[in-house]
Amino acid sequence: MIEENVRRILAELPSGVTLVAAAKTRTPDEILRAIAAGITIIGENYVQEAREAFAAIGSKAKWHFIGHLQKNKVKHAVEIFDVIETVDSMELAERIERACVARGRTMRVLIEVNSGREPQKAGVLPEEAEDLLREVSTLEHVSVQGLMTMGPRFGDPEQARPYFKETRDLFVRLGQEKLPNVEMKILSMGMSNTYNIAIEEGANMVRIGTKLFGAREYKK
Repeated sequence: MIEENVRRILAELPSGVTLVAAAKTRTPDEILRAIAAGITIIGENYVQEAREAFAAIGSKAKWHFIGHLQKNKVKHAVEIFDVIETVDSMELAERIERACVARGRTMRVLIEVNSGREPQKAGVLPEEAEDLLREVSTLEHVSVQGLMTMGPRFGDPEQARPYFKETRDLFVRLGQEKLPNVEMKILSMGMSNTYNIAIEEGANMVRIGTKLFGAREYKK
């Protein structure tokens, strides 16, 4: 089923849209099956889960961190991930910078935007994104590649459209600033229930889990 799902969605995605397989709670075997079917990027929400999967899979795919990154996990995240999609503060960016200096590498990141302005969610508010971007652009070992947003969860995917549109407009505007260490290339928006709307509103990266792997089984 995983292989069939992967091939179907890859075939459906427009040219220029990249698929990130959101692998939260998935086993290395499930992830490997997705890779064999054509997945090239694995998205993980938790550093410890990612470390276990990475130990089994390694560089057979690129690795994106798509969850809330705890500051005490930054060192391990820098060891595994190719892109951290969820930078939402200068403090976090500075920790990534220090960890990258220690490893002699540069980390590609996205600025996470809290497009729904939801107090319980991570992400910088849209009106504060430019200030954060300007701060992060001063770091030598952190390269901003674009924006990411979750958007509020709705039963009707259409309700997510205004939040994706606002993030796309922000993405375009910030791309015109031509800041150092900033390339506005990636707009990561949309998940299993909203990715089609996100693509219509300009997303060129989507994060899909359930539609690839099936519903998660929760252990009691």
